[in-house]
Amino acid sequence: MDRMARTALGRLAAILAVAQLAGADTTITIEAGVSRGTWEGWGTSLAWWAKIFGDRDDLADIFFTLNDTQFSGQNLPGLGFNIARHNVGASSWNTVDGEKMAESPNVIPSRQIEGHWINWESDDPTSASWDWTVDANQRAMTAKARDRGANRIELFSNSPMWWMCKNHNPSGSGDGSENIQSWNLQQHAVYMATVAKYAQDNWGITFESVAPFNEPSADWWKADGKQEGCHVSVPTQATIIGHLRAELDSRGLTTMAVSASDESLYDQAVSTLKNLGDAALKVVPRFNVHGYQYGDGSRDGVFSQANSRGIRVWNSEYGENDATGERLLSNLFLDFRWLYPTALGAPAQKYFVLAQFSRHIREGMTILDGGARNVVAAHDPKTGKLVIVAVNWDAAQTLNFDLAKFGKAGTEGARVVRWSTQIGSGDRYVQHADDTTVSGNKVSAWFEKGSVQTFEVEGVTI
Repeated sequence: MDRMARTALGRLAAILAVAQLAGADTTITIEAGVSRGTWEGWGTSLAWWAKIFGDRDDLADIFFTLNDTQFSGQNLPGLGFNIARHNVGASSWNTVDGEKMAESPNVIPSRQIEGHWINWESDDPTSASWDWTVDANQRAMTAKARDRGANRIELFSNSPMWWMCKNHNPSGSGDGSENIQSWNLQQHAVYMATVAKYAQDNWGITFESVAPFNEPSADWWKADGKQEGCHVSVPTQATIIGHLRAELDSRGLTTMAVSASDESLYDQAVSTLKNLGDAALKVVPRFNVHGYQYGDGSRDGVFSQANSRGIRVWNSEYGENDATGERLLSNLFLDFRWLYPTALGAPAQKYFVLAQFSRHIREGMTILDGGARNVVAAHDPKTGKLVIVAVNWDAAQTLNFDLAKFGKAGTEGARVVRWSTQIGSGDRYVQHADDTTVSGNKVSAWFEKGSVQTFEVEGVTI
């Protein structure tokens, strides 16, 4: 074999090696007949960022519209959130009969939210025991969210007011044990219901739901903590839930739901659901859980326990420090696959990963079985739009999405608009309108490793 032939053969071998590394094509069948519930939306907790930035229209536009907004020298696509969670505070700095709030030496000021019921002398919201002027910035952002289309607003609590706590410290007890005084269980419910009623009558804010706890089973809420928090045992939770339902009803807020229990971990949520009891669970149409167990924990257990009682599930809080978006993406796919949630909280790449979901999977869509652990699918029954969000964790390859199980899989040859974001760096939220079509009931696209892409297929029926 001469030198030229050997060189050509070497190049061919190199090409074949690259092709092998790129991986074989993968075909994924979207299960059109498997509904995972109706999507209720995406959202954010306003605590604690709204305490500082609640007067910012640009941030309101970024979170609560689909408009492009200039921010930090960049043109950001709005996330289009329709859910906002308003934190009712637990702190005040007044003195009552010689008593005042005890503050953790480590508490971060931005994580202290001023509360409205500043002393125990009167439950009359028009009396001097109440201060409705505090927390102006968060109230402003709640109104901005409403004005931009947020239609699901929840009132939630991290801790009872300081004077309801055994040690008057809204960061927690000395040892992480239950810190609400036994004679104030109903008073905490009175507080939540009174704020909900006042907001409706005076702020133009009608809360869809009221959540009286935040990670109540956790034992890390201690007197030296960095924020407001309170351990509340499951039996005490059940008692407060009953009081809250009654207090809302007595104020004419009969359609305002009670949600519980916003446990930090999926496994804690399973335990709480098993032990809250029938009386409490009958008045809780939605169960909130936080995503801080990340890739671990019994997501399916939460769904199973809630679904058996007809209770919807929200993943109401999530956060980590991976700016690339990889952990967010991984946990979103796990949630959609096993938890069956019907709602989820200078920009890093993570922002654009989230945009792939929040801008396309919209309220009212039916969540379908995507057919694989790396695919989420949603269908809009009104418009016939099918949304597919997929990530490729493996070597670069073509992913084929088989739509044969739909009644109509779009129109043969029709253009499919797609958006791409690369984990870590690269494409941020790039639209591609001319390179993908429906072909033989399939939609296919090339995925680099670590690429997340969203597809909108028109004219699809189930």
